Amino acid sequence: MSVRDQIARGVSPTTQSIEQLTDADRLRLGGRGVRTRQRDLGRAVLGAGPLEAVLTEPGVTDVLVNGVGGVWVDRGQGLRRESVDLGSPEEVRQLAVRLAGLSGRRLDDTSPCVDGLLPGGIRLHAVLPPLVEGAAHLSLRVPRAVVPSMEEMLRLGTVDELGARVLRQLVARRLAFVVSGGTGSGKTTLLATLLGMVDPEDRILVVEDVRELAVVHPHVVRMQSRSANVEGRGAIDMTHLVKQSLRMRPDRVVVGEVRGPELRELLAALNTGHEGGCGTVHANAIEDVVARFEALGALADMTPAAVHAQLASALDCVLHVKRLPGRRVLSQVGVLQAGAGGRVVCRPALEWREDALRPAEAWDDLQERLGWSR
Repeated sequence: MSVRDQIARGVSPTTQSIEQLTDADRLRLGGRGVRTRQRDLGRAVLGAGPLEAVLTEPGVTDVLVNGVGGVWVDRGQGLRRESVDLGSPEEVRQLAVRLAGLSGRRLDDTSPCVDGLLPGGIRLHAVLPPLVEGAAHLSLRVPRAVVPSMEEMLRLGTVDELGARVLRQLVARRLAFVVSGGTGSGKTTLLATLLGMVDPEDRILVVEDVRELAVVHPHVVRMQSRSANVEGRGAIDMTHLVKQSLRMRPDRVVVGEVRGPELRELLAALNTGHEGGCGTVHANAIEDVVARFEALGALADMTPAAVHAQLASALDCVLHVKRLPGRRVLSQVGVLQAGAGGRVVCRPALEWREDALRPAEAWDDLQERLGWSR
């Protein structure tokens, strides 16, 4: 069956069928020409088309497509505009629909937004007009080829010696924590590094909306939420998965990103003997994390008082990361403490000042939790 027939019948073309198609032109194009044609056709049919070269470039972390308004690429130094021609609005739409299909998701006028995971672990988010102006918009997050070790984090300047000691002890003592930060700050990377330091005897249950967390560990079980089908049935949300994970004998429960009512189940798990649980959360500073949890708790019909009551005993630490020019750093380490009226506050124990982590007001409390003598 030819590539054209495969597409017409809804069958995904293969590398072999593309090679058969281009082999017919071998006499006219020559060996090198055929290889070039195979590469270009493969990118157009099986890959990301004009974006393929950028996505496979070492060091690229994010590729953003603003319709026909330009392509922006982050190579770890911030977003820079790239000279990539994606063609007409219709061609951009076709690219978005094809990428959604490669991730096993549907993207059309009735489902104009999609999250998915492409082959190779690239995270996709796509939106069609009229929700966005002009043409389809794409956000592609490229996973790191290798999860950095703590030694690599030190070399990159993400942590200093004191920060590395604290993180190693935090994992060894099985403290519960969240990694906070903004988009692209390195939350997932830091969490993956820390999970790689977990005792090999532990069983780690990872729950994610879209698979993004790369964990180098001998015993990892992954669970991923599922969207509804075209009839609006079959959705499995994060809350359901966190509940299921607790029945699978986890030593550590990990929620890739806490952003909804699954917070209630996670807090309940951390308060019922599941030590060392962790996850990530969007926040601009450690002082904002408690308010963020209040907002997420409201989605689960939890009152602020209920959120604070559970937070006090569920979580020990908050690790905050942020992007500086040319690198990402662990900028704050905070501890959760019960304050006046039972309200929980997150106080800084370490803060990034003068290019290093320095002890702050809650340093003594952190040392006690880490089992260090003061």
